[in-house]
Amino acid sequence: MVDDSPADRQRILLVTGLSGAGKTTALQVLEDLGWEAIDNFPIRLLGRLIGPPNPDSSRHPLAIGFDSRTRGFVPNDIMEKVKDIAKRRDLVVTTLFLDCNSSELERRYNETRRRHPMAIDRPVHIGIKAERELLEPLRRWADVVIDTSNFSSNDLQHAIRAQFADSAPQEMAVIVTSFGFARGTPPLADLVFDMRFLDNPHWVPGLREQTGLDAAVGEHIERDGSFAPVFAQIRDLVLTLLPRYEAQGKSYVNIAFGCTGGRHRSVYAAQRFAQALHDEGFSPTVIHRNLGSRAADEIEGRQ
Repeated sequence: MVDDSPADRQRILLVTGLSGAGKTTALQVLEDLGWEAIDNFPIRLLGRLIGPPNPDSSRHPLAIGFDSRTRGFVPNDIMEKVKDIAKRRDLVVTTLFLDCNSSELERRYNETRRRHPMAIDRPVHIGIKAERELLEPLRRWADVVIDTSNFSSNDLQHAIRAQFADSAPQEMAVIVTSFGFARGTPPLADLVFDMRFLDNPHWVPGLREQTGLDAAVGEHIERDGSFAPVFAQIRDLVLTLLPRYEAQGKSYVNIAFGCTGGRHRSVYAAQRFAQALHDEGFSPTVIHRNLGSRAADEIEGRQ
């Protein structure tokens, strides 16, 4: 007899969604998390892949990727097949759908010069529209939908880890990010602090091409009389919140510092804040999202 307690049931995750929405990245992260991952799998063979209930079989979680390119891709048939498999008491079957808005998908395809699988001889937007209509029943039916429209690859990786890791990290992971508001707010940020009240080094001769990692930029920001008191208040607030988040079982806390372009004030604040957290016994990960972006007056705005 197969033990059907939750801990002993094999996890099956079906990963699908719009082409270009991040399926490959999601499967790679799942593989890093210990899942066995298979891409472009014919769902009609799902029963053969999983096999009959077997108490001696491996209980490694299994992630299966499929999309409109997969042979025999008929959404209604897929849903019926999965419903039958999900009735088994030895399995936990979940469906993840990766969505993305059409304009962002078109931008991604144009940027990479790849052909959309449903628009080989037609404009990209036509293929995206056709695929969205084909996949709409799966999107409505999926257990988990992640919209990657505003996600970087790193954002998606964090989202997959938070949702599908077998267990939470033993210690809560703290991520400190710098970013530019002109290029969008990080979608996974738990706490966002706007540093645009500080004097902007972009408009100081000799500092424009430097970044918040350079000493001269840091000295300029420190000379702003508003920096020290506000930074101290932010530090005290976050140090008060972090133990509360951990007590609630939160696995990841994403703290973001923003300025206009994401190259000066936010970078320096993020670096200083990560050091402050380190001094308090935390081991934060630091991400400078827009550090490599080009300095531009059009983004920073005129003084």
